[in-house]
Amino acid sequence: MELKTHDKRLKLTNGDFQRLVKARKPEGIEEKSAYLIGTGIASLTAACFLIRDAHMEGNKITFLEQLDIPGGSLDGKYMDTRGYVARGGRETGAHFECLWDIWSSIPSLENPEMSVLDDYFYTNYDDPNYSNCRITHKQGERYDDGKFNLTQKQVKEIADLCMTKDELLEDKAIEDIFSDGLLNSDFWTLWRTMFAFENWHSALEMKLYLNRFIHHVGGLTDLSALRFTRYDQYNSIVKPMVKYLEDHGCKFQYDTRVTDVDFDISENKKVATKIIAEDKNGNDKSIDLTENDLVFITNGSMTENSSYGDDNTPAELSDEQTGCWEMWKNIAKKSDDFGKPEVFCSDVEKSNWESCTVTCHDESVPKYIEKITKRSPYGGKTVTGGIVTCVDSSWLMSWTINRQGQYPEQPENDVCVWVYGLFTDVEGDYIKKKMRDCTGKEITKEWLYHLGVPVNEIDALAETCSAVPVMMPYITSQFMPRKFGDRPLVVPKGGVNFAFLGQFAETLDDPGRDTVFTTEYSGRTAMEAVYVLCGVEKAVPEVYASRYDLRYLLNGMVALSDGKKPELPLSPLQKMKVAKLIKGTDVEEMLKEFNII
Repeated sequence: MELKTHDKRLKLTNGDFQRLVKARKPEGIEEKSAYLIGTGIASLTAACFLIRDAHMEGNKITFLEQLDIPGGSLDGKYMDTRGYVARGGRETGAHFECLWDIWSSIPSLENPEMSVLDDYFYTNYDDPNYSNCRITHKQGERYDDGKFNLTQKQVKEIADLCMTKDELLEDKAIEDIFSDGLLNSDFWTLWRTMFAFENWHSALEMKLYLNRFIHHVGGLTDLSALRFTRYDQYNSIVKPMVKYLEDHGCKFQYDTRVTDVDFDISENKKVATKIIAEDKNGNDKSIDLTENDLVFITNGSMTENSSYGDDNTPAELSDEQTGCWEMWKNIAKKSDDFGKPEVFCSDVEKSNWESCTVTCHDESVPKYIEKITKRSPYGGKTVTGGIVTCVDSSWLMSWTINRQGQYPEQPENDVCVWVYGLFTDVEGDYIKKKMRDCTGKEITKEWLYHLGVPVNEIDALAETCSAVPVMMPYITSQFMPRKFGDRPLVVPKGGVNFAFLGQFAETLDDPGRDTVFTTEYSGRTAMEAVYVLCGVEKAVPEVYASRYDLRYLLNGMVALSDGKKPELPLSPLQKMKVAKLIKGTDVEEMLKEFNII
């Protein structure tokens, strides 16, 4: 089945027929080359699709990266003099079809007979993810009861948002839609800390998330809906993709800053004509383009202007709009079709939060961790199963421990903990300073306090740990309230040889149902861009249509009601009539199966 799209050159499919076929070489691909601005997951994925499905020779593909390392936001490394650090972590669900598609073609670094997808599948097959404690309070005591604890009225609020037309939610905030009761519920604590939503973020994005992941609602209280890589995202995702691309002859040009792209724009045609770039010494590295030179632009970045601290130094908050933001602003001046970057990057007070990678160097702290997780943090298996939120933390602090060693070279006794706080502008509960003003050691002490370490032991145990705080001014910029047109289409109207990639591009599928702040969104924009610009004779998989499946809708409603039968808005007489009408039918069986009647 082919589905309608905004762009007639793009086809969507909801089956395997179009996806499993090997693409034929597009006409004229031998004359084309490609330049990819940035080396985040979107650019890496686009290049992989260029090679596999568009049959472009790797030596005609060039990456322009302002840093000295690939990966974009998918980082994870050991920083000399500081320690282990990852700005964030990536979790996936069962239906990230665009990523699964390309990961199935990338050889694993550990076992070349397996793919990255094979590794990922069997890691989670052999060690399924779930949490033994999702929320704590009172210094390490379990708070959550495995339920959302919503009233029927609050469940209806969520259902109403799911059914609201997208256009009615443009430029609206979540707090404009949800009641105070819902915004102070256990559901909202579970939701906002898992996805990093703030009350002032986009109601439209909230609606898209609810619909996109409705098949996972029942697995949100214990995080059994999630899957994680075996190692940190850089080693498990970025490195095998980079090796695949290098093995095919792709060129990676580091320390190259792109500041603008020139275009020839007419009424019905837009052509990228020049990439304006410089190296780290300010030398001109600009590139003239023809219509056969394809340009893939990652406009905007969640982790642009990240700053790092250490045990003795805070990470600084900056509102500078450099790198991807500077480039996008320059590009956006040339056409209304190129989006409005200022919508997303103009208020860092509403788009920042801070993370901190704490490394425990002996077993002093892990014994307190095990009291909460009911699992040893050693041994390479699931530990927290996702984040643990300290609900009474003034920073709204959460922390997680992935399978250890999280980094292949990590010492056996080390345990790496990822800590983050949504509210960086308020004082802590043990450390009476704003999170953004705290050193790594101070953030460690605040975490130990909420972990349940006795106050008289905190200072001593903090010395057994090292920490690297990271301030990210734009980490939730993609969630800022927006309207359609604020993000450019992946391939804008009339676009001939360029596309936008990543979290700040608008996918071409109609309706646009995928969600930002996911690796899948980057993968989808990459797949769409390559298929449209190169004329690949394959279809892009539509976003998993669980919102249109009665089974998932019924299951989601019951899950939000914690298994209780929903209060149907029918009189006793009406209920009797409905019961008589459906008696002995499949409808009756389905409603009974999902505990509706």
